[in-house]
Amino acid sequence: MRYSIIGTGGIGGYYGGRLAQAGNDVHFLLHSDYEYVKEHGLTVDSVNGDFYLPAPQVYREADELPLSDVVLVCLKTTNNHLIPELLKTAADAHTVVILIQNGIGVEEDVQGMLPGIQLVAGLAFICTAKAGPGHINHQCYGQINLGNYSCKDGALLSRIADDFTNAGIPAHIVEYKEARWKKAVWNMPFNGMTVALNTQTDLLLKNPATRQLIREQMMEIVGAARALGVNGVDEDFVEKMIAMTDKMTPYSPSMKLDYDFQRPMEIRYIYSRPLAIARAAGAPMHKLEMLEAELKFLGEYIK
Repeated sequence: MRYSIIGTGGIGGYYGGRLAQAGNDVHFLLHSDYEYVKEHGLTVDSVNGDFYLPAPQVYREADELPLSDVVLVCLKTTNNHLIPELLKTAADAHTVVILIQNGIGVEEDVQGMLPGIQLVAGLAFICTAKAGPGHINHQCYGQINLGNYSCKDGALLSRIADDFTNAGIPAHIVEYKEARWKKAVWNMPFNGMTVALNTQTDLLLKNPATRQLIREQMMEIVGAARALGVNGVDEDFVEKMIAMTDKMTPYSPSMKLDYDFQRPMEIRYIYSRPLAIARAAGAPMHKLEMLEAELKFLGEYIK
């Protein structure tokens, strides 16, 4: 199958690179790194084995991308208004578009912009970042869960999961709402808390006070998910996420990196949308509402 990668940063570079390394037909959209990768290739340093693509198929403009069977959208949600233009040549009604993005409500809004597109949520459990031009640093984990939002072709989705798995990326097809809320259990506490306290994931859990606060925030998400009738988001999953993060390499989540580099933070989908949905369901998340207010202040006033 033919894959296109829109957003060749830490996640798009790693997943797209692995797929290409395994022999898949992969096309990368780049902007600032285009000349460098065109000349020098793509380097991935990974805990699962370093690799190098000497001549990846790269493009500077979205309208140069070929029509693809699968498009991985790895943009920050702050750029989602660009998606219709970016998909103009790469996707049609038969293409599966996988939104590897954080937050709740992403697929609903993209579907509104592109009613005929088949959408799948890509929930990445991975620590990876761009280390420099054409250089990806994959620190740990790497699994991706695929939650079907509007894909009509179940067989094609299964083939995609197989392609990921065969490329060394554990992939599972999961229930959409459960997947999105499970990802929120990790994203909502750790993205915002690392920004608000100017720290990394490991220190938040080493300190007893912030470890307890993280757990309480996670349990607010469990309560919201229960109120919405979402299965599988429970206290056992909270303990699993905390244990997983205990073992993780000290990490700055995407929102912390965005803040450090003075880029817009993804507050709308990681916080505002799920908080509004939870309030409407009668399960407000008060601690996370406070964190959202702090992030809005930091995003607007602190540079």
